[in-house]
Amino acid sequence: MNYDNHNISRKIALLCNNINVDSIDSETVDRCKYFLLDFLGCAIRGTIRQSTQPVLKIAEQKLTLDDQVPIFGSSLKSEVSYAALAIGTAAHSLELDDVVNSASLHPAVSVMPAALTVGYTCQSSGKELLSAIVAGYELTVKLGIALNPAAHYRQGFHPTGTCGTFGAAVAAGKMLKLNQNELLNSIGIAGSQAAGSMEFLTDGAFTKRFHAGWSAHSGIVAASLAKEGFTGPCSILEGKFGFLHGYSQESNPAHVLQNWGNPWEVTNTSIKPHACCRYKQGPIDCILKIIEENNLQPDQIDIAETAILDAGFALVAEPERQKRNPQSVVDAQFSMPFGAALAILRKNAFLDRYSLDEINNPAIKDMMKRVSCVRDESINKDFPKKWPARVEIRTRDGKVFNEYLEHPKGDPENPLSWDELIKKFKALASKTFSDSKCDEIVGLVRQVDQLDNIAELIDKLQLD
Repeated sequence: MNYDNHNISRKIALLCNNINVDSIDSETVDRCKYFLLDFLGCAIRGTIRQSTQPVLKIAEQKLTLDDQVPIFGSSLKSEVSYAALAIGTAAHSLELDDVVNSASLHPAVSVMPAALTVGYTCQSSGKELLSAIVAGYELTVKLGIALNPAAHYRQGFHPTGTCGTFGAAVAAGKMLKLNQNELLNSIGIAGSQAAGSMEFLTDGAFTKRFHAGWSAHSGIVAASLAKEGFTGPCSILEGKFGFLHGYSQESNPAHVLQNWGNPWEVTNTSIKPHACCRYKQGPIDCILKIIEENNLQPDQIDIAETAILDAGFALVAEPERQKRNPQSVVDAQFSMPFGAALAILRKNAFLDRYSLDEINNPAIKDMMKRVSCVRDESINKDFPKKWPARVEIRTRDGKVFNEYLEHPKGDPENPLSWDELIKKFKALASKTFSDSKCDEIVGLVRQVDQLDNIAELIDKLQLD
């Protein structure tokens, strides 16, 4: 289907309004459930993180007599938009939420809090939830692609926060059963709220995590205002002062509608097995494979050279001195030397390894000195469609080990199975819930399209 660059916002509103899970293939429906379970695990575990506690306090203050929404993994409830703020912030706090390579963003943590919390207040069905998820993912990802992720980053923006606001507005709007014109207004209003500064990289501040929650919160506000008759610009995406022109110097508006729903972007989404920035995932996979297959011991290693994609170099490799000396968990999650040191010394880069104890561990500090990050044009040629990785490890006795990976573990081309995903979910949620309750949640997610009211699932996500 070919579109010109006029009336993109209007066409998006029409397309999103028409999305119905009954007309979507079973594979896409299955992927929605798959990513819903992954999101819930991140949200439940993220609720106990330090960075989530201030948000929970604010959310608790917004408690109302009507429309109280559970905050997953806690005993708290809040007004719908503040519940979404807390849930989204919690889910993004682990650096384990899903990601789309072509757009370099995390769709679930914006779209799902908006859809789930509004759906709870509207007593929505599981099919309505899945329809909203498909729509929210599609718009969020298409906008990320159209902006050109590397150019958007260079402008200082975090695409999860910016693009996610539009996806959340559409998801919330569908749960509110907005008509096409109201949905267009919701998108237009979202454009005045799309935010997310990359300045958190300077000192490891918590604001990156907040971007996800705020995008969900803003999307709900946008949809709620549109329902009441408030208007937004109908050219918010493509207009002279619109999102695509204002947030990137290299955007291509035609990409927003290109291959819409063919396939649905939710099927192009990746799972993260390691609790860190996506740009580190492939190199960690390569290191783990070299270490395990060759039984290398840490004291044998002289240099571990990791090739980093250009788009992520400033996120995980620069400035070199800072990346070799992380001061906080956020710093560590965006430090390739730290991730490499974990893989070499612990053979594990999951959530509990990203801690101040590990950051201050002398062995980790020493190993980080032996990690170098390099640019390599050979791995950039197919970016962002592919995120390949290359690692070379040289030992003290002169041996050289190389590993190249075209698709990191968790990509659609190299996916986690349902069993592996359930294992990840339980590893996260079991800190809060019993094994039997985890099993109940898994069962409800896998049958969510059969639920008449998603409250049956959401009520299970709260502490007794």
